[in-house]
Amino acid sequence: MKAVLLVGGKGTRLRPLTYRIPKPLVPVMGKPLIMHVIDSLPREVDEIIVPVGYKRQVMQDYIDSCDLDRSVLLVDEPEPLGTGGAVKNVQERLDGTFLVVNGDTISSLDLEELVSFHRAKGSVATISLREVEDPEPFGIVSLDENGRILRFQEKPKREEAFSNMANAGSYVLEPEVLHHIGEGFVSMEREVFPKILDKGMYGMRFGGLWMDCGTRENLLDAYWMLMGPDTCSISRSCVCEGSDLKAPFVVKDESVVAGTTLGPRAYVSERVVVGLRSKVERSVILEDARVGTGCLIRDSIIDAGVSVPDGSDVISEIRSKSRGE
Repeated sequence: MKAVLLVGGKGTRLRPLTYRIPKPLVPVMGKPLIMHVIDSLPREVDEIIVPVGYKRQVMQDYIDSCDLDRSVLLVDEPEPLGTGGAVKNVQERLDGTFLVVNGDTISSLDLEELVSFHRAKGSVATISLREVEDPEPFGIVSLDENGRILRFQEKPKREEAFSNMANAGSYVLEPEVLHHIGEGFVSMEREVFPKILDKGMYGMRFGGLWMDCGTRENLLDAYWMLMGPDTCSISRSCVCEGSDLKAPFVVKDESVVAGTTLGPRAYVSERVVVGLRSKVERSVILEDARVGTGCLIRDSIIDAGVSVPDGSDVISEIRSKSRGE
C-alpha cells in the first residue's frame, strides 16, 4: 500500500524556525513532525511518497540519514499544487488503494482502523472526522446513520454550520478518484470530494489528540499534550542546586540548568545551557541553544544554536487555541 504525505508550503507561520529547516522537520518532543506521521502509518504501507518543493535537499539528507524499514520517495513539487494537485502529481506511483495524510499534524487517529473502515464500507473515498467546538475554521460534513457523507460545507459561519464534524485531513482513496482531479492547483476538499459524493464517500469519527502544528501556538500545544501534566524528566544532564523545577518539564541529554526556574511546561533539548536566575515557562528550547543569566522566556520557542543575551525577555503572546482542545 502507498501513502502520500502532504507537506507542501514554506511553513511561513513557523518562521524563523522554517528559515533553517522545512516544516516537516520541525521537532516535537525530540522527533521531527514527519516522523510522528510516518510512525503512525499502518504496517502494510511499504512506500511513502512525499511531494516537496521547499528545502527539498534538506529533507532528502534527513531521510537518507534515517534507518527506515520502508521506502520514502521525495517527488519534486516546484510550485504549490494544493492537496489535490499534489496527489495528481504523483499518480503514476499509485496503483491501488492509497492513503493521503497531512504531514504537519499529530493525531491519535488509528490509520489502520481507517483503512479497515474504508474497505468494509466499499467506499471510493473515506475521510477522518473529528468533532470540534467551533466549525468555522474547518470543512465540515453531515453523515447518515451508516457513516455515508451526505454533504460538505467549507468554513461556515458558526451560526450557519449544519454539523460540528470536521474533516481531519487523513483520507483513504481508490485510484478512480485520480480521474476527477484536474491539472495545476487543485483543492481535494473544495473541488474533488464534492464531485465524487454520489459515488459513495464515508467518514470515520475519532476522538483524542488532533493537532495541526502549523503555528507556534499549536506547536507548543503539541508539546504539552504529548508531555502530559505530570512529566518530570531529566536525562543525563546537570541541574544545579538552587534550580526550581515545576511539572511538567523535560530536560534532555547533556544540558545544564544553572539555578533556573523551569516550568511549568518547559522542554529543554540536548546540549542546552540555561543561566543563573533565568526563568523558562511554557516554552521550548531547541538543541545547542544558550540562555544567559537573568532571562525570562515565556510562550516561546528558542531555535537551535541561538544565544539569548543576559537579561533578555523573550515573551510571545498566545493568540489562538489548538485543534487538539
